Formats: sequence, structure tokens, C-alpha cells
Amino acid sequence: MSVTAIEEITRQFEIALREAGTVAQLDAMRLKFFGKRSEFKAMFRALGGLEPEERKAKAVVLNAEFDRLEREFAARLAEVGRQESEARWRAEAVDITLPGLAPRRGAWNPVTEVEQRCLAVLRQLGFEFRSGPEAEDPYYNFDALNIPAHHPARDLQDTFWLDTGAVLRSHTTTVQARVLAGKPALPIKVASAGRVYRNEAVDATHLAMFHQLEGFWVDNGLSLADLKGVLAFVVRELYGPKARIRFKPKYYPYTEPSVGLDISCTRCGGDGCDACHRVGWVTLMGAGMIHPNVLREFGYDRPGVRGLAFGWGLTRMTAQWLGLSKIRQLYEVKQRQFQYLDREQM
Repeated sequence: MSVTAIEEITRQFEIALREAGTVAQLDAMRLKFFGKRSEFKAMFRALGGLEPEERKAKAVVLNAEFDRLEREFAARLAEVGRQESEARWRAEAVDITLPGLAPRRGAWNPVTEVEQRCLAVLRQLGFEFRSGPEAEDPYYNFDALNIPAHHPARDLQDTFWLDTGAVLRSHTTTVQARVLAGKPALPIKVASAGRVYRNEAVDATHLAMFHQLEGFWVDNGLSLADLKGVLAFVVRELYGPKARIRFKPKYYPYTEPSVGLDISCTRCGGDGCDACHRVGWVTLMGAGMIHPNVLREFGYDRPGVRGLAFGWGLTRMTAQWLGLSKIRQLYEVKQRQFQYLDREQM
């Protein structure tokens, strides 16, 4: 064992230490330079064959160099280990401020399912969804919609009034009033949906609470032809291209002229059955051109500006699609009884 041999091993060690960039490479280097079969260990074993004085002098040099290289190796191993850990943490990092990805549990109520399908159809026509409060100011529920104080809809027997003077909204047209009160720029195309309340006797086909969906469009140059085109598109997207429709005159205080839309019964195809009371047709929507008094109330009574509005009961539509004779079943918790219909079956 000579000083030159120790220097050569040290040179090889320093080159290998610079080139080692992973913990795995350093582990292999540990065996090469510090393992039982390394040249360092062979030099330590060779010390036994030397004279005591020479053995002591060379052992001091060999131990000092061995300890120095071990310290350098340990420092490099710690550095590379920290770098690998940080790289792994960055790769596996999860931003805990993002919303979770928990799987959906349960299922939508059938009314919600139908509501989402209807809104998806209206989005194809450019309608955006807006919502409003269920406990509403009477102005938005009545006055702004051409329903004066003497109108029967304001009677205590027809509407739920709260002690605060608010009213449980009796239709989703309140959202139309609120949107127009904000005076947005034309064109205005809005859809709304949600619960509405009527003080009605509860029976197989009526509830004091049910769901409605409504859309309205205010723009320059609209006519009844635009309204009929929109309704025909909506019906055929929901019920299929073969659905037959017909229009009939109706009365609503917030539209003029007003129309009702019937579709051929989806159960009997128009031949007559219990679902359509043997007439072959089912009333689906109420619609019309927005009354001039409503447009005037919000400052849209300008030359050429017209509006159209339409709405339907989601509860009754859902019951029709599912073939239910009692709509109260839709609000019971036993939803396994419902058999959902694919879009192609509607």
C-alpha cells in the first residue's frame, strides 16, 4: 500500500461522486468504495502484514482519508435524496384548494332530471339560466306583470302570503320581472326553473308546491312566428321529430296575444287513452307575446321591441314521461319505482 494508491482511489471516488445523480447510483458507489470487496478494505487488511511502526503510520493516513471520503459521500447522499424527494412531492402534489372529485352518490329526482334536459334544449337556442327567490316581493309576482290589485290571483285563497308581506311565488315569471328590472341590453334570452306555490287542494293531480320552467326573449322585430318556431323546436327536441303539436288561444295577464300548446299524447299517439282523457292531446305549454304593459313597466316600450315568453309545468311533464297517475309520487323518497326514459323514447 502506497500513498500513490490512496491518491488514485481518491481521484476515482471524486469523479464517481460528481457523476452520481441518483440515490441508486450512490448505493452502487457505496459498494464499490466502502464495501467489503473495495480497494479500501483490501488496504486495511494488508496492514496486518506490516511492521508495527509502519502499520501505525499508514493506518493513520488510511483512516483519515477513509473518514473524509465517507463524510463527502454522506453529504452528497443527503443532497441527492432531498432533491429526489422534492421532485416526487411536486409530481404527486395535490392542490387542496380545488374542489373534490368525490363520486356522485344517489340519483337526481326525476323532476330534476327532466329540468336539466329541458334547460339543455333551451341552451341550444342561446338561453341562459337565471334564478330568483321563492319568497318574493308582491311587486315582482303581481304588479310588474300586469296583475292588478283586484285580480283573483292575489286572493288569499289562491296564494300563500307571509307575515312579512312577501308572497310565495306563484310562477317563475317573477324571474322575468327581476331580469327586466335590471334593464340589460338587448337581446335578452333567459330561462328559469324552480318551485312555485299555489293554495290548491291537494289531490292525485294537484299539489300546493310544484316545479315550473320558463323562458323569455326580448329583442327587436320579434313576432308570434318566432314564438311558434321556438316552441316547435323545443317540443321536437324533447319529444322527438314526429311529435305533433297544435296551438289554441289562451289568456294570461302578462302576455298578449296568448297561446296554449298541445302535443299529441305520447302514450296513445293521439288515439285517446286515460292519460289524455280520451281526447288524444295533452296541454304542454302556455305562451304568448309579452304584454305591452310589462315592457312599458321596465322601459322596453320602444319602437320595434317585442318580447315572447313561454312556460310549462315540469312536475306534470315528468309524470307524463314516467306514466304516473299521481304526481305526488314524484316527491316521495322511494325513487326505485321510477323507470327513466331515454331521450329517444320521449
